[in-house]
Amino acid sequence: MEAKNNKKTIWAWCMFDWANQSYNIVITSTIFPAYFVEVTKFNSKNTQMVTFFGHKYVNTVLSNYILGLSYLIVAAILPILTSIADYRGNKKSYLQLFTWLGSLACAGLFFFKPGTGLEIPMLCFGLASIGYCGGFVFYNSYLPQIATPDKQDAVSAKGFIYGYVGSIVVQVLCFIVVLQPNWFGITDDWLPARISFLMVFVWWIGFSVIPFRLLPKGQPNAGKHSYNVLTGGFKELAKVFGKVRKMPLLKRFLASFFLYSVGVQTIMLVAANFAAKELHMPDAALISIVLIIQVVAVPGALIASKSSEKFGNVRTLVGLVAVWSAICLYAYFITSSTQFYAAAVVIGIVMGGVQSLSRSTYSKYLPENIPDTASYFSFYDVTEKLSIVVGLFCFGFVEAVTNEMRDSTLALDGFFVLGLIMLIVLMFTESKIRKQNVEAGV
Repeated sequence: MEAKNNKKTIWAWCMFDWANQSYNIVITSTIFPAYFVEVTKFNSKNTQMVTFFGHKYVNTVLSNYILGLSYLIVAAILPILTSIADYRGNKKSYLQLFTWLGSLACAGLFFFKPGTGLEIPMLCFGLASIGYCGGFVFYNSYLPQIATPDKQDAVSAKGFIYGYVGSIVVQVLCFIVVLQPNWFGITDDWLPARISFLMVFVWWIGFSVIPFRLLPKGQPNAGKHSYNVLTGGFKELAKVFGKVRKMPLLKRFLASFFLYSVGVQTIMLVAANFAAKELHMPDAALISIVLIIQVVAVPGALIASKSSEKFGNVRTLVGLVAVWSAICLYAYFITSSTQFYAAAVVIGIVMGGVQSLSRSTYSKYLPENIPDTASYFSFYDVTEKLSIVVGLFCFGFVEAVTNEMRDSTLALDGFFVLGLIMLIVLMFTESKIRKQNVEAGV
């Protein structure tokens, strides 16, 4: 087994975040959402109603539903795949599989333009999401394998920082193509955005070669099994689930993580659409806002890592989620771009903190040196994906019923409040267990 805290291995692990965040910022946050709204408005003569497999939807509601469905598919298949990966010790193969799926789907979006149907582009959009989410599960599962518990907060934060910086670089490159097409002799108004989708493909798969080459293959399950690969996956998953149920801290953390992730993940996915539809902000402003979020997320992740050293992980998360709840409520009253910019700065800081600290907190609650890290992390990632499904469908449903995105933000804030309550319960439970251990001399 490779020694933990190896600098080269950690660097390679962080470079995966550097690579795949190109999808996250260009496809889910900036250029594709704006491009999708413009193309669908053009196709439907500004009605914002689109036809998809014979059914009519509001354009942004359709994109939210497609994203939600993709996350639901990931939540359904990953527990099986991760347990099989642990059983066979080949989780890097699955990391490669999902990365190729997602990056090639982004390349497929190049063919999405006015006059084409939505069925194939939306299929590519959904597959890109599945590839990104699927790869992230196996990526996350490397954390307890490459870093000791005392280093996991810092390593987790480092991974997110690499991702934020990488996303800024690729966004600027795409930004240049989209805003200055004449520099490249481009006269087609729709072509620059489509080229950016190809750039995501090249960036994502290109830099992923580094972790593909340098990360360990995986940790083969130390136990001897007589069952076949498929049934072995189900049995391994059932075994891990049984263990999670007996871990009071891990169980409570997953419950709180689900609730506040409904708000965190949904806000990150719909922020650009909210600014475009509710505040009528231009594409350039939307891209600059997302860049601001990514930039301030870097110090946010560092601050959260340092805060966890002084106050503990759960106390720090309580503070971060409280700020998230306040910002979500504030979003309901936003009426100007200046107010949205201010909210974006705060969102960026708490986004970096809550993402990196959530991952390392979960990792710390796992038993040390376990062989089935992918299976354990599947519960973390499935919890996150299900929260996104709930958040996106809730957000889309409220918008469809009321025709107001603002009403959807109030629904999300309810999840933040519940998640905050669960975190406070976890904080007192952790303190109680620690006190009992001290009294017992453990």
